[in-house]
Amino acid sequence: MSRTYFGTDGIRGTVGQSPITPDFILRLAHAVGRVLKRTEAHPTVLIGKDTRISGYMLESAMESGFNSAGVDVVLLGPVPTPAVAYLTRAQRASLGVVISASHNPYPDNGIKFFSAQGTKLPDAWEIEVEKALEEPPVWADSSALGKARRLDDAAGRYIEFCKSTFPNDLTLKGLKIVVDGAHGAAYQIAPKVFHELGADVFAIGCSPDGLNINCGVGATHPQALIESVKAHGADMGIALDGDADRLQIVDSTGRLFNGDELLFIIAEERRHRVVSRGLQPGPELAGVVGTLMTNMGVELALKARGFEFVRAKVGDRYVLEELEKRGWLLGGEGSGHLIALDRHTTGDGLVSALQILLASVRTGRSLASLLDGVDMFAQTLINVRLKPGQDWKIHEALKAETTAVEAELGKEGRVLVRASGTEPLLRLMVEAKHADVARRCAQRLADALID
Repeated sequence: MSRTYFGTDGIRGTVGQSPITPDFILRLAHAVGRVLKRTEAHPTVLIGKDTRISGYMLESAMESGFNSAGVDVVLLGPVPTPAVAYLTRAQRASLGVVISASHNPYPDNGIKFFSAQGTKLPDAWEIEVEKALEEPPVWADSSALGKARRLDDAAGRYIEFCKSTFPNDLTLKGLKIVVDGAHGAAYQIAPKVFHELGADVFAIGCSPDGLNINCGVGATHPQALIESVKAHGADMGIALDGDADRLQIVDSTGRLFNGDELLFIIAEERRHRVVSRGLQPGPELAGVVGTLMTNMGVELALKARGFEFVRAKVGDRYVLEELEKRGWLLGGEGSGHLIALDRHTTGDGLVSALQILLASVRTGRSLASLLDGVDMFAQTLINVRLKPGQDWKIHEALKAETTAVEAELGKEGRVLVRASGTEPLLRLMVEAKHADVARRCAQRLADALID
């Protein structure tokens, strides 16, 4: 069964347009509450949000929807998405809910859910919720209505969790770090985490007004971080996105490191730490999960160091599924969603940043030197708008050109053709050792599709 409302990461859209309207959100929460009550008599749900102005409205609608189904609600206020995952597990709640559109601008918002274990929920659960949405509501009697309360110091609890993922015998003293909170959910939390671990912190993007989330700052606009690192003479800059589940990092020279490079640094530091003690890496460090978009240069570098490498579909939930299936710990995406399952159950920008700092502090090496031997491939991505009803899978000219490009690249590149999950676009990506080759081959594919 296909899903009507749920996408690759919950439900997302423009506020005021279906489905991100208060009446639908109330119905959604009521439907989720009814699904929860099929297996639990008195469920409790945690709700967190980012800093968008629409969060107040959607939070109220969601609270009412859950209460009307007889579900108790605990309000966390503005906290990162991974904080909701952590607190849901720590509080032994039935479900965690995040009101956020992640890296999107403020007119958008969305809803995503975490299980009682702090993990993303499977497609089957989302389908069950969509079926419940089609049923008429069943309002709980007044005596059975849910209640709502706020969790005291939700932010402080999460700060302590983040700090616990960094070794007690190490410190960030002596480091100057610029922290860019994207005017989002981590605006209060992120600077405190690094400051309390000893760093001198310079905060930017930490003054939300409800309308400026992700606006010119954060992981999607790293130029602000680059400029601030240079202006402050900082050792490193860390940029989060609006809900702080992903990051970008800049070194003292202003060089930007993407998620693929950061994933390699974390994996290699873990392996080196084990091997340096004369031990063999366990099965949990046997491999790393990337996505269809992970740079081929990182894949080859990981394999050269003894890791297996597997590509999942784009989306951190699919990376997580592969990790759980294989019993591995580390995975991520080039966008900066990184997962270390021995630290957290989901992608976490702050925890991931601490793992990168751990690698640098423990080895005394710069991030650039930690990437010695990693030769990144050039990537060219062209989006081609599909005509109404056009089936690109049976497009003979595209198939022929794809075969020809793959033969030309051989083992020194690859082709990825995939449809967008949100727009009528076909994404044509070519990787090659040389940028001009990647550009030329990608254009050949686009021309074949358009002609």
